[in-house]
Amino acid sequence: MNSVELISSFSDFAREKNIDKPTMIAVLEEVFRTMIRKKFGADENFNVIINAESGDLEMWRSREIVDDNSEDIWDFDKIPLSEAKLIEPDFEIGEEVAELVKLEDFGRRVVQTARQTLIQKIKDIEKEGLYEKYKDLVGELVTSEVYQILGRELILLDSEDNELVLPKTEMISKDRFKKGETIKAIIHKVEMANGTPRIILSRVSPVFLERLFEQEIPEIYDGTITIRKIVREPGERAKVAVESFDDRIDPVGACVGMKGSRIHGIVRELQNENIDVINFTDNLELLVARTLSPAKLNSMAIDKERRRISVYLNSDQVSMAIGRGGQNIKLAGKLVGYEIDVFRDVPKDELDDEDVELTEFSNEIEAWILDELHKIGLDTAKQVLALSKEELERRTELEEGTIDEILAVLRSEFE
Repeated sequence: MNSVELISSFSDFAREKNIDKPTMIAVLEEVFRTMIRKKFGADENFNVIINAESGDLEMWRSREIVDDNSEDIWDFDKIPLSEAKLIEPDFEIGEEVAELVKLEDFGRRVVQTARQTLIQKIKDIEKEGLYEKYKDLVGELVTSEVYQILGRELILLDSEDNELVLPKTEMISKDRFKKGETIKAIIHKVEMANGTPRIILSRVSPVFLERLFEQEIPEIYDGTITIRKIVREPGERAKVAVESFDDRIDPVGACVGMKGSRIHGIVRELQNENIDVINFTDNLELLVARTLSPAKLNSMAIDKERRRISVYLNSDQVSMAIGRGGQNIKLAGKLVGYEIDVFRDVPKDELDDEDVELTEFSNEIEAWILDELHKIGLDTAKQVLALSKEELERRTELEEGTIDEILAVLRSEFE
């Protein structure tokens, strides 16, 4: 393979990979200089001239002529007079010899190795470019096509056929995709694994929901309405606190749209995730009330030091405030940044004189367990005993053995 064939084939490959001309020439020169160093020990006295368009390559070696008996004859940039006269009989000591070194002088094997090195370097540049491109896009919404479905992840392709990864852990539990389908997700993070960029997408991040709102709600896109905070149980429920910078615009109404027209597309994209849009306020009590709506609160007590809020509701409002599996109360707490405890307000005429407050069992039942029961609106022993073991297990994060122990303690009180 001569220099024209080598450079032309490399140039074609580089253009396919969208590598610019200056980078391409720099890579070519670096590889040729590596060849020179391996053969001659140094490249400082070599001038490499490359014309990527025509495929021309010139490598000139410059050396100063010294006396045959000089101590410098072994230096890389010196040549004995007798050797110089073989090139040109008229040469004299002190003159400079410029020799043209041909690619063929390096041997076929070295040239083939150089070709492979050139291709590998372009691939490395391409990978680095891909990493830099997507690193700057973290948090942005992308649409890509399902290319391969694996056990733990989906391999997707972007518009330039770059591979993106959507792990099962970053998918909504109800997500079911087929090969060839298009998927919306955000760029979650970009990693380098063994020199190869790994671009990881996410559909469970709160940022994904934020980007969908920006896409669907013009007032959010143009900054008239801002999203203050998003909390999610992906695929199940989300709470979005919004605020308007224009007093004439209702932020909740603008986000939901007439008969839910604006938010329907977002809900469908999130596999029917239930989205509560809340009008943000700096008034903590009002924010808590809005966050737990439609449950109606009777009163609340805020402990700012412990960052806990106790809310009191009528019995028929408790389950509404807590939500299925405790989702509503958990998300409300995350949104306001406080732990929220739910308590029933029982009218005096309905009080059971024989019932006992759960706090009376603090010597026998650990405080964190009592907190778990309070979170689902259970304040007294009889309220706990009125529920089945299965119901307690479903609504709390307590294990079966722990629930058995609680029930045994409470039953013994009334035996």
